[in-house]
Amino acid sequence: MPKPTGSLSPFYLRFVCISTFWMLASLSTIAQPDSLPSVSVKRQYVSKADSSADIWDVYYGFINKKGHRSAESEKPGFHPSFFPELAYALQTGFAVGLNANLSFTSADPQQNVSVIYSTPQYTQYQQVIIPIEANLWTKDNRYNILTDWRYYNYSADNFGLGDNSRSDVDDHLEYSYLRLYQSVLRQVAPNFSVGIGYALDYHWRIREENSTPQLNNDFQQYGNTGRSVSSGPTFTLQYTNRRNPNNPQNGFFGSVMFRPNLRLLGSDQNWQSVLADFRKYIPLTADSRHILALWNVNWLSLGGQAPYLDLPSTGWDTHANLGRGYTQGRFRGQNLLYFETEYRAVILNNGLLGGVIFANMQTYSDYPNTAHFGKLLPGWGVGLRIKVNKHSNLNFAFDYGFGIGGSQGVFLNLGEVF
Repeated sequence: MPKPTGSLSPFYLRFVCISTFWMLASLSTIAQPDSLPSVSVKRQYVSKADSSADIWDVYYGFINKKGHRSAESEKPGFHPSFFPELAYALQTGFAVGLNANLSFTSADPQQNVSVIYSTPQYTQYQQVIIPIEANLWTKDNRYNILTDWRYYNYSADNFGLGDNSRSDVDDHLEYSYLRLYQSVLRQVAPNFSVGIGYALDYHWRIREENSTPQLNNDFQQYGNTGRSVSSGPTFTLQYTNRRNPNNPQNGFFGSVMFRPNLRLLGSDQNWQSVLADFRKYIPLTADSRHILALWNVNWLSLGGQAPYLDLPSTGWDTHANLGRGYTQGRFRGQNLLYFETEYRAVILNNGLLGGVIFANMQTYSDYPNTAHFGKLLPGWGVGLRIKVNKHSNLNFAFDYGFGIGGSQGVFLNLGEVF
């Protein structure tokens, strides 16, 4: 099987032009409260009746009537959310673990909310998943510290490369995985930051059990190895006036990260990746009880040959949310283009329950002819939102998604999907 090349088709060039126009149009239409000039304004808090509700209000109001909810002020500060979980995902089966979200809010309406989250799990398939992620902002949004550390003792089905990969293959991969991503961004203009960092993807003890090589032997032909290392610096441009990543009510987020993986820093070979992530939130009503959310991801690997497990793939974005409707790793290729639209609505007046309708599309460059993209791969579904912490506006997301070829399943998330 020939090695992939880094050439891009006229289709992709047209797509980049369209994506750039879409991003600029989004920036030009930002006129929501989140886009006010960066002026330090302190809000005065007064005592008032609280008509909103979350699961803790339900617990102490209707279940544990003898107890009382610990005083947690709506005032700015530290708002933790911890609870054990019994989860399910297509790639893990049932899992037990812990959901933790630590949110830090401010009295300044222009100060971005800082979040630390972790969801360690042990799964039905004897997988160990330990992620630690953080999105921290210093005073006046001067610095943005981004952390993504994780350890996996993992197993996954491998469906092969490109958009024509079959779902009935029996190719199983097992491996250990260490990810260390760390970046620091400095604000250089209102809402605009630039930064540098380091990224490591290390896979070892990679083992394959393939009972159907006649249907899918892409892993062997691509270049099977028992370990792989991708290591290199990162350079990031970011614009955001999305104040609360837990549950954005309006605003825009855009990030472009360039990552050269270098043998000098331990990488197996020199190759580069580009990850462009754009998100727009449009309130459809003045009270933001109805929101249209848009998401676009362009994930490219260029120059040299990326390790198989580091190629762009369904569900292997930072929060494992890309491609609802399909199992993690269902599609894989050298380059990925992705769009998603989600309509969000509050169902109960107190905000305890909400609902969403979503649709997405992903397409991958053909393999081994990586100069052309293949067919569109749609996904769609509906979801329920349950307010976990009303002070940090944190929801628990329960979605049921569908894809082509009979793909379907449950998708869970602490916080909005994007």
